[in-house]
Amino acid sequence: MYIKRPLETTIEKLSGCCKVLLVTGPRQVGKTTLLRKLAEGNRTYVTMDDINVRSLAMTEPGLFLQRYKPPLLIDEIQLAPKLLPYIKMYVDEHGNNGDFWLTGSHAFDLMENVTESLAGRIGIVQLLGFSHAELAGLEAGAFVPEEKFLLQRAQETEILPMRDLFEQIWRGSMPALNNASEQDWNN
Repeated sequence: MYIKRPLETTIEKLSGCCKVLLVTGPRQVGKTTLLRKLAEGNRTYVTMDDINVRSLAMTEPGLFLQRYKPPLLIDEIQLAPKLLPYIKMYVDEHGNNGDFWLTGSHAFDLMENVTESLAGRIGIVQLLGFSHAELAGLEAGAFVPEEKFLLQRAQETEILPMRDLFEQIWRGSMPALNNASEQDWNN
């Protein structure tokens, strides 16, 4: 089951005004799922987890971009840092917003390479695990720890019984963990 994320609107806006979009965040948080859902078959998807694809990107980045034409979704870009300067050259020559959507999990190393290679050309979004509001299907917005806000929010959603609240806290906010079975919880 796909859960709509509030960052979808931000991603669509950034894609419309930036040559390259990077969605970064911890592993298994839903970066690829989110971008593939937004792309809905309108862009080529390649993953650097595929050793053959990664080898091509690292040894022949120019050939890689000839084989995989934008609009392009490149998953796990941190595994092929040599591709970043070639993406820069491509977007400088062709100049289309949203040509490249990238995902990456290793923020420090990735951000260092991205800021050097794609400065001024990239929009960066950090995706984290699901918030309680996302899981409850509530509208996106800032959390305000004030009585008026909390009372309004309490009217919008069902208050979780203590056991369910602790279960949600225990399982965490990662998508894969939210699908754990009741049997897993009881063991």
